[in-house]
Amino acid sequence: MGLPGMVLSAIAVAAGAIMYWAITYQGTGFRLSTVGVILMIVGAFGFVVSAIIFAVSRGPGRTTRHSVDRQVVDSQGNSSSVHEDSK
Repeated sequence: MGLPGMVLSAIAVAAGAIMYWAITYQGTGFRLSTVGVILMIVGAFGFVVSAIIFAVSRGPGRTTRHSVDRQVVDSQGNSSSVHEDSK
């Protein structure tokens, strides 16, 4: 979800607003204005959920520290293990 979900939700809200306020066609037993309201409600709900997921996934809990374990061999053929932490 996250950012793509927010974009899709914004598109759904925009499409719902167009259906509700800009289209005046009335079909038999089918109202585009009702579909527009439903799209706006679902889009707004999806936007809120996606924004929460995006905020949680980008939160301060992530760390940028990396650790590397490697085997080092010197010129005399002696080997040793090295553990490096970097930021």
